[in-house]
Amino acid sequence: MEWQQFEYFQTLARMQHVTHAAEALSISQSALSRSIARFEDEIGVPLFERQGRSIRLNKYGRLFLKRVDTMMKEFYEGKQEMQDLLDPEQGEVSLGFLHTLSTSQIPDLLASFRSCYPKINFRLGQGPSHNLIDQLQLGEFDLCLISPIGIKSPIVWRQLWNEELFVIVPKNHKFAKRKNIALQEIADESFIHLKEGFSLRITIDQLLNEAGIAPKITFEGEEADTVAALVAAGLGISILPNLKGTDQSKILQIPIKSPQCHRTIGIAWVEGRYLSPAIEKFKQFILDHSYE
Repeated sequence: MEWQQFEYFQTLARMQHVTHAAEALSISQSALSRSIARFEDEIGVPLFERQGRSIRLNKYGRLFLKRVDTMMKEFYEGKQEMQDLLDPEQGEVSLGFLHTLSTSQIPDLLASFRSCYPKINFRLGQGPSHNLIDQLQLGEFDLCLISPIGIKSPIVWRQLWNEELFVIVPKNHKFAKRKNIALQEIADESFIHLKEGFSLRITIDQLLNEAGIAPKITFEGEEADTVAALVAAGLGISILPNLKGTDQSKILQIPIKSPQCHRTIGIAWVEGRYLSPAIEKFKQFILDHSYE
């Protein structure tokens, strides 16, 4: 049995059309048909149902295709691994990160790294932690910058930095001139939050609960910029990290004097999953540097 036969089988199984599959493989229809016939003989069972010119996978073919897809995937990943080892200065890093990191930390981080490794490219994506964790497990991201909430095996998470949280109010709010504030002082205010399930929302809910505050929530948003805009419109207050890069012309950030309020950001990856030299370089770069 030859490797080429697996490629022929996979292509025909996907297209289920001999003429189109032969054209895609740049071989004759007769050569493809003979190869598939020999392949079925060696497997010991027919893999396709043939009716005139139509051809489709039978139940044995569908089962075997799953095995072949896995085998081919492993082969090409192994091949890519070898190519990466030959040229570790190039490659691509797929990075997921929280929305609230997009205006300052991520641009600064990437600019600093690219100054050292200009040939390494990035594919970026942002979202809430729970979505990023799912995408990381599915292999859509190589690395993620997220909070530790919801982390479980096989994901590995390492702390990078803490971010201070602030009370966000419109500039005409009664607390606007305050240099700092305690959580208990805002217990009766209308709150604007991120939606439930977001890691920052979970962190803030825990802080408010520990302070004995049951917030009156008037609006919920999916992004910190949206929440900040609603605060600026005078629809309530919020608790958010430093909004660097966000329009702050109509809002104020008031430090919280008690209790200590912060969230923790770290880097996550899937344990045991192959990371190319480019990805390893970037991961180590992040671990070796502190970004506040």
